[in-house]
Amino acid sequence: MKFTAAQIANILEGDVVGNPDVEVSKLSKIEEGTEGSLTFLANPKYKPHIYTTKASVTIVNKDFEVDASLTTTLIRVDDAYKAFSTLLEYYNQVKLNKKGIEQPVFVSESASYGEDIYIGAFAYIGENVSIGDNVKIYPNVYIGDNVSLGDNCIVFAGAKIYSESVIGNNCVIHSGSIIGADGFGFAPDENGAFQKVPQTGNVILEDFVDVGAGTTIDRATLGSTVIRKGVKLDNQIQIAHNVEIGENTVIAAQTGIAGSTKIGRNCMIGGQVGIVGHIVIGDRVRIQAQSGIGRNIKDDEVLQGSPAMGYSDYNKSYVYFRNLPKIVDRIDQLEKKHTFND
Repeated sequence: MKFTAAQIANILEGDVVGNPDVEVSKLSKIEEGTEGSLTFLANPKYKPHIYTTKASVTIVNKDFEVDASLTTTLIRVDDAYKAFSTLLEYYNQVKLNKKGIEQPVFVSESASYGEDIYIGAFAYIGENVSIGDNVKIYPNVYIGDNVSLGDNCIVFAGAKIYSESVIGNNCVIHSGSIIGADGFGFAPDENGAFQKVPQTGNVILEDFVDVGAGTTIDRATLGSTVIRKGVKLDNQIQIAHNVEIGENTVIAAQTGIAGSTKIGRNCMIGGQVGIVGHIVIGDRVRIQAQSGIGRNIKDDEVLQGSPAMGYSDYNKSYVYFRNLPKIVDRIDQLEKKHTFND
């Protein structure tokens, strides 16, 4: 799909400097620009690249000053970075603008769906499923019985949504994700063998939740595993049964959260963090990558380490740890000197 500089400027409410009819069909970094590509300049340290880039169109700030000749057509806007982000969002909307029901698919007779939907080939839609307007379900998606899927959702290829799950509006579920698998519930019998505890609850994703590729969110044993409005989950995260994650919390890849833990609002959790079950983490907590959380955390704490401690305490302790051999040598020398003096 091709766009002219004039069309892009119209979308961004910008001004064209150069050829308004030049066409672009792809995006690029400014230093890697090629003919037919669109790029942007927001960071001043990349300014030298604008004089050598082969990109056909470059988005710049209105106050950008030209110091040498250019071969790229400029689109001047108030904020180049924000404008490029807007354009990326628009590009995604155009790219993902699929509609209709491909064949073969299976859609249960008891399922219902709204207007302007897309269901890709080999998708399975179970009994009593409710699908809202403008939903896109890509090929090989499985949606189990009694699932509710709100408006403007995107479920990418190969994702699995188990029965009874409730998905809000404007959610994105990426490929390979599994919503509503059984929680890890087993109890030992009198012989020491582990017997499965039935997982009879469900998963609820509120509005504007993003679930990364390969992430698993387990159904509750009783009640619901709840992911609140605006939560963003990276790839390959494990969220166990009966967990609750507060609004606008973001979690990076390979984090694992054990059962029945409650996480507050506006938290930021780094990659490969391990969180034990049955604890409460407050609001606005920040946890650095590879930390291990084994206790309740108060609001606004910043943590690092395993087991995690206060961020500043960790940094001080780490300095001592790195210097431990030198410290031991000094202690040995002091002990030898003391022994000799005795």
